[in-house]
Amino acid sequence: MSPDQVIGDAKVKFTGTVSHFEAELKKVRTGRAQPSMLDGVIVQAYGQPMPLNQVATISTPESQLLQVAPFDPNNLQAIASAIRDNPTLGLNPMDDGRVVRLPIPPLTEERRREYAKNVGDKTEECMVSLRAIRHAALRAIDQAKKDKAISEDEAKRYDKQVHEAMNQAKTKAEAAAKVKEAEVMTV
Repeated sequence: MSPDQVIGDAKVKFTGTVSHFEAELKKVRTGRAQPSMLDGVIVQAYGQPMPLNQVATISTPESQLLQVAPFDPNNLQAIASAIRDNPTLGLNPMDDGRVVRLPIPPLTEERRREYAKNVGDKTEECMVSLRAIRHAALRAIDQAKKDKAISEDEAKRYDKQVHEAMNQAKTKAEAAAKVKEAEVMTV
């Protein structure tokens, strides 16, 4: 693989890692109801497991309430039990025969700190992934230099490009983490 391909590949991986990190941050609870809170819920519908968003629409009629309206009313009980049985959510669904309502309890200060710490843990996981990608790219460039495929000056230029791409990804991830942490700590 040429050094240009290595750098292009590293940039794609950096972007993918940051995108995955941002998607993980959306799953962290804040004091507000968000439809993305239910992204990981799997419902037993039509005899097979299906993601919740494929069997119902999820809306937020109020800031502290989620409403799940099934496409097929026969799946109402399956949706309610899938939400109730999900230990990461800790929500108690109520259904009225047509829709499932999920009141989102306000977070205590202790819970907010716990979620902020969770954001910090996810940030560190993202940084570890970014560093691994950077190390792989730098190793490939180093190998090309040892194989005399590129000169010393070219190797330094490629190293600099990898570090710049890494710093851009790191900055973007840190900014997303800071926004999410502020969101979690806001009462």
